[in-house]
Amino acid sequence: MRPFTYTRAKDPTAAVNQLSGNPNAKFLAGGTNLLDLMKEDVERPNELVDISELGLRDIKAIANGPQKGGISIGGLGKNTDAANHALIRQHYPLLAQAILAGASGQIRNMATNGGNLLQRTRCPYFYEVSMPCNKREPGTGCGALEGINRTHAIFGWTEKCVAVYPSDMAIALAALDAVVSVRNASGQERTIPFADFHRLPGDKPEQDTNLAHGELITAIELPKNNFAATSYYLKVRDRASYAFALVSVAAALEIVDNKIVQARIAMGGVAHKPWRALKAEQLLVGKEATDANFKLAADAEMAGAKPLDHNRFKVELGNRSIVLALQMAMNGGKA
Repeated sequence: MRPFTYTRAKDPTAAVNQLSGNPNAKFLAGGTNLLDLMKEDVERPNELVDISELGLRDIKAIANGPQKGGISIGGLGKNTDAANHALIRQHYPLLAQAILAGASGQIRNMATNGGNLLQRTRCPYFYEVSMPCNKREPGTGCGALEGINRTHAIFGWTEKCVAVYPSDMAIALAALDAVVSVRNASGQERTIPFADFHRLPGDKPEQDTNLAHGELITAIELPKNNFAATSYYLKVRDRASYAFALVSVAAALEIVDNKIVQARIAMGGVAHKPWRALKAEQLLVGKEATDANFKLAADAEMAGAKPLDHNRFKVELGNRSIVLALQMAMNGGKA
């Protein structure tokens, strides 16, 4: 690990001002991803600004504004607290399931909600500093493109990068149409729809999100919905625990008179960002919630997949996972 300076911020404004003045500085909250990256010499900040004591941990109902009736989740709250909070378990069980599917209890006790959204890919070529990686060192190439790419993307990739995004929590937030609130160095706050928060690789795979340097995630807001009774998070992985998804699906349906009036489907393990299965969603609206329609929706979505040499199995796996997640959602999470 390389030398760095360490300071503890006293308030959010001081934190963003300090970070904004140094392009090589990083926020430190739970540290569950950043410290690993520093130890592997992947991340090389020369300054860490500790934001762990700034508050920003409340989980509360939203009384006013565009998300009235929804809930606000503090950016520096712990994953464990979010997953076990009564409001989330009652109204957003999909999010609780997704958080509990990730990492281990010890890591969830340390990891923050905002930090979860900012974790970086677990692509082995990104972590191995002797290998070319445009995400780690722009312009060096993508080692995974023609390498061992079994765990890599089947949607939205470019020749610059085929890595996938690792968070489980974020897949559920994508399906729930969350909004991320951030504060900049001028003290101004802005909101970012979750669909626009993370980026596909394009020509700049080193940029994971649309946050500006120094912006601090203060809260994640969830709009009110009618998905609680018919939602489910499915995670398919090589091991039963403490493993990243080969494919995951966050599925949520609103049913009225036996017809689907709203459908939300997001996928993990398949793209550089949480992948909204918009084709599948559009096909389901107005249809009955039947296995046949679930299969048609999955077929429509997976028809756009572009597998690599070693991950063609993800196309069929993704198809079956969408169908199963929708079935489980309709059964209240029961097989």
